[in-house]
Amino acid sequence: MTASTPTAETTAAGPAARPGGATLRLQLTGISKQYPAVRANDRVDLSVRAGEIHAVLGENGAGKSTLMKIIYGAVQPDEGEIRFNGRPVRIASPAQARRLGIAMVYQHFSLFDTLTAAENVWLGLDKSLALPDVTRRITEVAATYGLDVDPARPVHTLSVGERQRVEIVRALLTDPQLLILDEPTSVLTPQAVDKLFVTLRRLAEAGTSILYISHKLDEIRALCHHCTVLRGGRVTGEVDPTQESNASLSRLMIGAEPPALAHRDAAVGAVRLAVKDLQLARSSPFGTDLQGIALELRAGEVLGIAGVSGNGQAELMAALSGEDPRAAPGSVTLDGADIARASPRRRRRLGLHFVPEERLGRGAVPTLSLAQNTLLTRTEAVARSGWIATQQVEALAAHLIARFKVKAGGPRAAARSLSGGNLQKFLVGREIDANPRVLIVSQPTWGVDVGAAAQIRAELLALRDAGCAVLVVSEELEELFEICDRLQVIARGRLSPSLATREATIERIGQWMSGLWDQPVAPAVAGSAAS
Repeated sequence: MTASTPTAETTAAGPAARPGGATLRLQLTGISKQYPAVRANDRVDLSVRAGEIHAVLGENGAGKSTLMKIIYGAVQPDEGEIRFNGRPVRIASPAQARRLGIAMVYQHFSLFDTLTAAENVWLGLDKSLALPDVTRRITEVAATYGLDVDPARPVHTLSVGERQRVEIVRALLTDPQLLILDEPTSVLTPQAVDKLFVTLRRLAEAGTSILYISHKLDEIRALCHHCTVLRGGRVTGEVDPTQESNASLSRLMIGAEPPALAHRDAAVGAVRLAVKDLQLARSSPFGTDLQGIALELRAGEVLGIAGVSGNGQAELMAALSGEDPRAAPGSVTLDGADIARASPRRRRRLGLHFVPEERLGRGAVPTLSLAQNTLLTRTEAVARSGWIATQQVEALAAHLIARFKVKAGGPRAAARSLSGGNLQKFLVGREIDANPRVLIVSQPTWGVDVGAAAQIRAELLALRDAGCAVLVVSEELEELFEICDRLQVIARGRLSPSLATREATIERIGQWMSGLWDQPVAPAVAGSAAS
């Protein structure tokens, strides 16, 4: 029996009524911001009361992140007024924002890879605190709010989900009056989301205002008191999300409801990718050892791998993509050919393409144009002599922008100029458009709006129906149940047996995420009830 993913609506108490009598914590009037290719914000008005959890909803590229950066001082508006606690302010920098009592958790994290979690947190705090004191406070806050954070770990050893927890703890340590959260649950498990919601409600009850950006409509309806909707940089509506449905919020956000996925039964073919008894010691002291990993991925199917971040997903993806070439010979094969120690380039030539979970820095070079970023994995425009056909490269980027409905300033726009969701559409599209034999994609719809998520998932299913073998690693259980034909779970570097999605339940997958798939079920004893 297939179960749908439980939403925050069913697993946690809903929000109280909007705090109508509370004073205004934040008031924006006529905020505008023009970039060379787009008007990101166009005379935006926004009011947030003390103790209010206020959602800002909009499709990718609607101007949400730019507006949040203006509030946090990372971007300066071209016009408009900001009032904080009733006083007009000019927030010139994030440091000034923090002094006012504003904290922000970015969707794209602002952590230094070479420093530890504690050192990163320390950078944003009062320097009168010693590092050991900060480390102790991190441990206390993490324990209080159920956020698993190891202060001593270098950030470069952390998964995306673990980095997000560091960002959240860093924000909470400042005791903010206004907390801005940009897609805070995009890589959290349902259990972690429930814990975070408890934390946010507790903060709101104590008077902290929260600006909450999310594309997960169930979350907004369950958590938030009020919702401002942006489209094309303008405010198009304000609603009480508790009185709305997912369908009505979708219509407000994108003008329509996302199309339903047509998921037909898979026409499974031959084994394309096989992993046999993959044993791989961690490459860093804080990594995860892979132990006896085994899987078979067939043509014409989508295999999903679920799990809590930091349980070996990054190590497995590195072994499959070729970033880590230490696997034993014969442990990874592609169409029967041993690729355990093949380079990423050779794997791509054989038809294996890969989309990493980190967009900027791994999936794309931030400062390069979209056209230049196609050259990271697509070499059709590169001659054998090494010359690059520039017009062909730009034509490919323009084709990807059009096919996958990417909002960008054209092929020459820098990758970092795109919103997170639009960059994700471009990167996933770059690999889908290559017609791979095997596609491995990690967190395919992380931070993507409902319309774009539906588009990406439909493209993955179309690729499967065309005979590609697709492996999806995701912490979004709803996503895995929606698009996958089979599921496996990774926990502590071990991989569970395969399970047909139609036979899976949320409860069973949740148990497996704790590594309990081989725990025997005690048989019923005849007559035990009578005795």
